[in-house]
Amino acid sequence: MQDGLRYVDAEQVVTDLGGFPPNVREVLDTINRRVAAAESLDRVMEFLWEATRPLCPCDRIGLAFLEDGGARVSSRWVRADYEPVLLGAGYGEETAGSSLEELVRGRRLRIIDDLSAYLEAHPDSRSTRILVREGVRSSMTCPLLVDGRPVGLLFRSSRRPRAYGEAEVVMHLAVAERLSQAVEKAWRIEQLAAANAAYSEMLGFVAHELKSPVGAMILEARMILDGYAGPVAEEQRRRLDRLVAKGEYLLGLVRDYLDLARVEAGDLAPAIRDGVDLAGEVLEMAIEIAAPQAAEKGITIERDWPETPFPVAVDPDLLRIVAVNLVGNGVKYGREGGRVRVSARRTPEGFRAAVFNEGPGFPESQRSRLFRKFSRVQDPELMRRKGTGVGLYTVARIVRMHGGRVGAESEPGSWAEFRFEIPQPPVLPQEARRSPG
Repeated sequence: MQDGLRYVDAEQVVTDLGGFPPNVREVLDTINRRVAAAESLDRVMEFLWEATRPLCPCDRIGLAFLEDGGARVSSRWVRADYEPVLLGAGYGEETAGSSLEELVRGRRLRIIDDLSAYLEAHPDSRSTRILVREGVRSSMTCPLLVDGRPVGLLFRSSRRPRAYGEAEVVMHLAVAERLSQAVEKAWRIEQLAAANAAYSEMLGFVAHELKSPVGAMILEARMILDGYAGPVAEEQRRRLDRLVAKGEYLLGLVRDYLDLARVEAGDLAPAIRDGVDLAGEVLEMAIEIAAPQAAEKGITIERDWPETPFPVAVDPDLLRIVAVNLVGNGVKYGREGGRVRVSARRTPEGFRAAVFNEGPGFPESQRSRLFRKFSRVQDPELMRRKGTGVGLYTVARIVRMHGGRVGAESEPGSWAEFRFEIPQPPVLPQEARRSPG
């Protein structure tokens, strides 16, 4: 006790609601209701901060998540009635060798009655040193448990020493019991968000690094085919054609994943430009990209839009991604010797574009799989065509960025049509616009 540190075995502390005064019971009941109503963790913690300070000595409340199986603690939420707060949200530290290790291992509560004395005895404790600089002199910490497993820590601190006795311990544990479920839910959401961000960053990096060398390989192979390195024998030409086809397939995958990475990053907003020629700047370019593959399969690409210019307000760069995906899919899944029709029309609300192809289509039972990330229609004939499962998802995301909607129709075994509609002017979510160019 010379360092001011003591532990309380939580199993031996009774937190029966009936033993609390009415005002404490009301606070605990409210926490229960808010957690049950799935209120955000921040809102629950704000209520906890305001409601419990009159009931228990408190100049500071902190909440932390346990990570890596309890090997690390990361501060998630902090409130104090003083400035500056030096140890705030985002602060992280290893638990090994610290007094928090006891809390991670078992159901115990830690009380430090005198942080100055504790710091003298443990000068290497960085978090204690920071708290003492803030003026904190005593603290009470307990684990937040879900099914007996620690998921976080709840800290309550005071700027006077020896602030916490038996009554405060009981209340602190009762609060922690009610808070645990909300903390685990928030922790899982944040972990998923962090994993998704890391995946998007890695996806973009890998795709970007592959794009240039794959493109260079295709260019070199085409130059050889064109005779720049001398005559090409028929067998060599056949093998080079296969090499180019495989390279173009890989380059298509790279484009898909680069587009997905841009969309998933969350910082992509349409740069709306008025007067974009939908046919000339968007649809024709998509047809040009798909033309070589269409020629190989003997597919005829038809154009169906007004002869007069078709000006619209869109982000042409993003809409080209939509058109390239839809026209490319129309050719890829189209029947050899069949037709692909690319159409565009004005509507009372804006405009509509569609890509129709003669081919296997898709069964109605598989409609829900369309436009979902990494999801492909589970049909034997369609699965034989290689795909990433991200193209239609990217299409849907970009169209929705313009305030539009996507859709698809099919007659299995005969045809399929994928369409998108965009209002004019576009209705951007939360008015998210960025300046073109």
